[in-house]
Amino acid sequence: MFQFFASCPRGLEALLVEDLTAAGALRVTQVPGGAQFTAMWDACYRANLHSSVATRILWRIAHNRYTREEDIYKMALGISWTDIFDPSQTIRCDTVATKSPLRSLEFVTLRVKDAICDRFRASTGIRPSVDTRDPDVRISLHLTEDEATLYVDTSGNPLWQRGERLDTGEAPLKENLAAGILRLSGWQPGMALLDPMCGSGTFLLEAAQMAKGEAPGLNRTFGFERLASFDPAIWRDLRNEAAARVQPLTKLPIVGSDIDGGLLRKAQANLRRAGLEGAVELKHCDARDIRPHAAEGIWVTNPPYGVRIGEANELAELYPELGDHLKAEFAGWTACFFSSDTRLPKLIGLRPDRKTPLYNGKLECRLYQFRIVAGFNRREAAMPGAPARDDDLPDWAADDLDQ
Repeated sequence: MFQFFASCPRGLEALLVEDLTAAGALRVTQVPGGAQFTAMWDACYRANLHSSVATRILWRIAHNRYTREEDIYKMALGISWTDIFDPSQTIRCDTVATKSPLRSLEFVTLRVKDAICDRFRASTGIRPSVDTRDPDVRISLHLTEDEATLYVDTSGNPLWQRGERLDTGEAPLKENLAAGILRLSGWQPGMALLDPMCGSGTFLLEAAQMAKGEAPGLNRTFGFERLASFDPAIWRDLRNEAAARVQPLTKLPIVGSDIDGGLLRKAQANLRRAGLEGAVELKHCDARDIRPHAAEGIWVTNPPYGVRIGEANELAELYPELGDHLKAEFAGWTACFFSSDTRLPKLIGLRPDRKTPLYNGKLECRLYQFRIVAGFNRREAAMPGAPARDDDLPDWAADDLDQ
């Protein structure tokens, strides 16, 4: 059994626990920004392949207390790196810290790299080279005030990189955050889905792949494939099993629209690259003019909210009109807005049935959910203030190390 840590966007930890448990992980413990778990390698492979919300899955290889950089050097020097990877492979080392007393994270990262190279040179006479852009093996050092943990990254590129989307809009959502929002919205394959501000189509892509039963990681490679412990037979069986679950392409009750024709062309290109062209309908229109394509369904969107596009006075005009349009046309639907704009419920004129704190990187947001009821046309009062941010959440837990 091995120890692992999986990270995810903050606010999606409970969904991550579901994914890890389904993959066969044991003793899964939810923590801010992720989950710790114990597993054999097949469960690690399965979690990388199937989790829709994980960002990275890290294999814990050492843990100790420290007071200075040399303590960390000695910890890294004591690891049998030849059992983990070959010296002909390239490496990248990263350090993230919460309340660490060390003055320079760059220096302690260098000491980890030195320890790895020194151990290889002593054992084999060869030292690995550093490649910061596309390394074979990523090593992560995480520091708290007095504890150091070394991880080997089993994911490689972050797991939100599905290998499908090429073109993005001005403010794209990462795929794992979009997948988590879809799951929190209550949408299920077979239900109608509409994104009236679809941009480059992230919600549409994630939903269509879920509807097809396609594992999020089916079309990419992983860091664990380059480790000495890699078992190609187990991995081949898991990939074949996942591929066999993919359903044939059919027209899905999923619609995306946008007022920006350029973004729609990007969405079309991304759907084509993912083999989903024809499964999802795209429309060139204003969100205030879109009509429902089913009697009930889920409206989900990441609207402009000042940080991304537009000014405050423009949004103050847009939101009330969207609210009026929803009440007039979308009775029976559930509308979900992902935004950092805490004015949204008041301006849209609806009281949220649920508001879920989520983070888009380090930006605090909310997922607002509204049930649209026939005949409801009064404008609701302002919602109470949103909960304060939890300052105890470590930045490194959910944020990708490359950011």
